[in-house]
Amino acid sequence: MKKKIFIIFLIISIISFLSFWQIASKGYDKQNKIILLIKKVIPSDIARSIRDNVFFIPKLQDRNKFLELQLNKYEQKLNGNLFLEKKVNSKRHNYHLKKFFLPFPSLDLSLGWRSNLVFKRAHYLEIINDFVFVISGEGETLYFKKDNIKNEKLNQNYIANNLLKTLNEKKSKLGAIRDLYYDEDYIYISVVELINTESTINIYRAKQNLEFLNFRIFFESNENFASSSMLQSGGRIEKFSNDQILLSVGYGGDYTKAQDENSILGKIISINKKTGEHKLISFGHRNPQGLFFLKENNLIINSEHGPQGGDEINFNFLNKKGKKNYGWPISSYGIPYPKQDKKFYKNNGYLKKSHLKHGFIEPFKYFTPSIGISEIIFNNQFLYISSLRAESIYIIETNDLKKIENQARIKFDSRIRDLKYDKEEDVFFLLFENIPAIGVLKFN
Repeated sequence: MKKKIFIIFLIISIISFLSFWQIASKGYDKQNKIILLIKKVIPSDIARSIRDNVFFIPKLQDRNKFLELQLNKYEQKLNGNLFLEKKVNSKRHNYHLKKFFLPFPSLDLSLGWRSNLVFKRAHYLEIINDFVFVISGEGETLYFKKDNIKNEKLNQNYIANNLLKTLNEKKSKLGAIRDLYYDEDYIYISVVELINTESTINIYRAKQNLEFLNFRIFFESNENFASSSMLQSGGRIEKFSNDQILLSVGYGGDYTKAQDENSILGKIISINKKTGEHKLISFGHRNPQGLFFLKENNLIINSEHGPQGGDEINFNFLNKKGKKNYGWPISSYGIPYPKQDKKFYKNNGYLKKSHLKHGFIEPFKYFTPSIGISEIIFNNQFLYISSLRAESIYIIETNDLKKIENQARIKFDSRIRDLKYDKEEDVFFLLFENIPAIGVLKFN
């Protein structure tokens, strides 16, 4: 009897080990269903031990690869060398991916999310005519010819700018860059500025110029939030009507502001390009990280981070009457983080699941667990969503923007901060974050 029990135990152990190793050998995918189950049913300290020990060899391999790439990136300087190219054929999607180095500092998550250095490792890109412009989290600007994606090097060029000097003259400091946008010969950037222990988010713009970018203030929010809440600042800029642009603003860690129509925190606003005056478009947002305007449908699509879970894709059909309230913090499909006071949410009536029951607009789609949702693009009935935490592009096929027909996920090996589609080349430009790189993704 003991021998049978031992054999059964041995078989179970071997199967368990092989199962874990099968997962581990493919890397630590935070969206893997087995990993999520382990994290859900096993205490967090034990789950971390499993992660750090079972995944030790793959993590070591990833670390060695990371260090080698770091060295290669440093040595190639502004060349923008091609360092990865692959073709993938799958049941749903066939695609061709290229990755080119960017010269910016790499992301180090071991510093923790409150580190000022981490805030400055978010980089953004924009397609401007025949060029691709990029801004680093530290305010450095560069460009390369779009045609260079067909070569082995991007041949990047720095453009001097006056951003840090301008902030210094205002007696503020750069906290983070939150987006880069081009419209009618102007380059716009959203900037989180630090003033002592507080932050504010403003927009600067400069006339397009390959020699020097003279940034001047375009829009001042005149509203501060705690510097520790820079992660919840929003900051996406997007086209709108002929004389206006859109700006998304996060709730800044203040739970009262997103529902306060007199505050711009937790809002999507329009800004007049001539006067700088703004109008409220929608509210009840937590941290809108993606923004897209579909003119032919008069539709604003935004993506936003939930708390623990509950990342959202929201549709705002502007032709529909009524206030456009998306519920935060009263309604969310996310939950408090483990170390947060759950009584705070309960006592204030926050984080109710249903949006509709409480008079709010339901998300078109939500993700639980969180994917770390970032930029969003709509093209030919498909939504393309980039993600940080999940290191993926999510592709959602819609039925005339009314319901979801199919969903797919393409997993990469890095956080994806930004995403742009170029119709001329029929490719997507990705901004990979861990080791800063330009990705060029073409579907076959």
